[in-house]
Amino acid sequence: MAWEESHKEVSLIMRGRLYSTGCVRSSMLHGSETWPVRKENVVALQRAEMRMVRWMCGIKLKDRFPSKELRERLDIDDIALVLQQNRLRWYGHVLHKEDDDWVKKCMEYEIEGPRPTGRPKRTWREVVKEDCQARKLNTEDAMDRSKWRKPVKDV
Repeated sequence: MAWEESHKEVSLIMRGRLYSTGCVRSSMLHGSETWPVRKENVVALQRAEMRMVRWMCGIKLKDRFPSKELRERLDIDDIALVLQQNRLRWYGHVLHKEDDDWVKKCMEYEIEGPRPTGRPKRTWREVVKEDCQARKLNTEDAMDRSKWRKPVKDV
């Protein structure tokens, strides 16, 4: 049986679960914990996601349905929030490591020497700092796993 014939029998909630917990979103966000994401990266991911969401819902772009409503139909979160959760979860994980651990050393590494002219590129630490401010978290909160986990998971 071809997908075109059988996909109409699958509920929207099940399609959303297959998308968010299956291989699609996880492939899109593979390694996103360490990306120093810029706004244009987030916009590109949101556009790609919404094309898939509209396709799963059988809605065309010209039908002008709000993105939020379509995500609610599929019971999925905005990809920008998932990116933020992934970064904060990884950041909490790294903060728990020993001070002599190579991963923690890489996070705290400062490159010596003259900086190139122009505006510096956005760093991962700057992105995480903004994420922590948005969720009212600080590095001391990460030492208490239960205190860190709740705001990171809550959307």
